[in-house]
Amino acid sequence: MHEIQRGSLAATFPATALPEPCHIRVSIGFNVSIVACYAPKLLARTEAMSFDLGVWYPHKRIRNEEATELYVRLCGGDTRGAVPHPAIDAFYAELTARHPEIDTIPEGKIDDHDYCPWSCKLDYSPSHVIMTCVWSKATHVHQLVQGLARKHGLALYDPQSEEVIYPDGSKGAKANTSRTALWILGVFALLFAAMFIYSGQVSTSRGTVVFYAFAALCVLMAVVCFRQAWR
Repeated sequence: MHEIQRGSLAATFPATALPEPCHIRVSIGFNVSIVACYAPKLLARTEAMSFDLGVWYPHKRIRNEEATELYVRLCGGDTRGAVPHPAIDAFYAELTARHPEIDTIPEGKIDDHDYCPWSCKLDYSPSHVIMTCVWSKATHVHQLVQGLARKHGLALYDPQSEEVIYPDGSKGAKANTSRTALWILGVFALLFAAMFIYSGQVSTSRGTVVFYAFAALCVLMAVVCFRQAWR
């Protein structure tokens, strides 16, 4: 047994290698057992974690659930649902000009995550880009990719939060809520149009034309709402 004395702190442990998890008994007036071998393992696991993002051209707005399904298909090599667009190529060119692909960098810069934060080669096609970076550069990469996606008019999907963000800053859930509100507004506009038409039919005054004019305005509003909701 070896014994270390430092002030009032005394620690005793065997000279042979400690089993895992290893416990060191510390005496400070009383004995406290602490686990010392888990910290390096947790640190190594954190370093091994990656941060993922995906971008594609939003030819239509979809809900977060639909975006998650599309992302999973893209990860599996199925590009159905994502359409080729020149903005993808422009995004990829600008991104890799800032941070080159991991398989193109010099061997001396393999561990330089400021130069190349990628954990593996980017999954790139004319219709999408999926990026995987080391966890320590997650914040930087997220801000960079979000800015480039907005610049090139692309949708950004974050699998960590399972949310899709559109170039205007809206998210999948909000886009879906807005679409639902447009459908409801359109239906109410048609109901008001029907009420104005009925009022015009039963009215005996010269104001009948006014009722029909309001009805036409409500129908026009309904058409606009339905067209926006359908896009």
